[in-house]
Amino acid sequence: MRPALPPVGLSAEAALAWGEMLPARGAMANFRLALIQLHVSAVKSDNLNKACGLIRKAAAQGAKVVALPECFNSPYGTKYFAEYAEKIPGESTQKLSEVAKECGIYLIGGSIPEEDAGKLYNTCAVFGPDGAMLAKHRKIHLFDINVPGKIRFQESETLSPGDSFSMFDTPYCKVGLGICYDIRFAELAQIYTQKGCQLLVYPGAFNMTTGPAHWELLQRGRAVDNQVYVATASPARDEKASYVAWGHSTVVNPWGEVIAKAGTEETVIYTDIGKPVPTKKRGKEKLESMRLNHRSPNYGVRPPRGH
Repeated sequence: MRPALPPVGLSAEAALAWGEMLPARGAMANFRLALIQLHVSAVKSDNLNKACGLIRKAAAQGAKVVALPECFNSPYGTKYFAEYAEKIPGESTQKLSEVAKECGIYLIGGSIPEEDAGKLYNTCAVFGPDGAMLAKHRKIHLFDINVPGKIRFQESETLSPGDSFSMFDTPYCKVGLGICYDIRFAELAQIYTQKGCQLLVYPGAFNMTTGPAHWELLQRGRAVDNQVYVATASPARDEKASYVAWGHSTVVNPWGEVIAKAGTEETVIYTDIGKPVPTKKRGKEKLESMRLNHRSPNYGVRPPRGH
């Protein structure tokens, strides 16, 4: 398994070709996806117990793949990461492993603050129906933002970035993982698609500034550009929190349509993934075929003549 991201400075074509590409994607099998929009409190044990209860509820409704939100076991904020950080495996991931096995589901564990070798990461662990950990994604692109008069947030003050692609196989399709700010980087979604992923899942906590502006827009863009399903799991909105999440966990289909969307409250939303696209929209297969046979130009910036 190749641990590093493509080297900086590659052309678009070289970046997409980096590593050995998997064969073209096959047909998806139908399955039910559940996104848990959890109201996160300052009490870790309460968050864990509530999350496990909602996971059991989702499984009872037929969900085969279940996703939790970003920072589901702790408040989101740089002042909280060190206090709530755990090793992986640890308390939170052990509970996720147990409930995934109990329910016989694929469980995308949102994210938790992870401590490893003196560094902190924003990390998503995925567990299979046997309770085994299938993937561990450390947020690659850290959220550093400063919008004067609205929001300033610097994850890099506390967290270290991940450096790996994270995918896992299910009987239904291959799934690619990102966390929140990772969704803004189109190259990551493109590479996952080239490697055979048909569903991209981003646990995320957009805020009251970036949420209304870009949350749905980015999901629809990643979906239609790559002809994949995109799902995002947000915490529920808590107006009293120091960081107020936008909410609106969402699923978008390969045609760029929103097919499931939560409000702002704690809830579980469901959607059946893998249903055929209606005949009038089957032009997507032609687009996929064109992409597979298209050689991208070199988009690298060339120096001016004489240099």
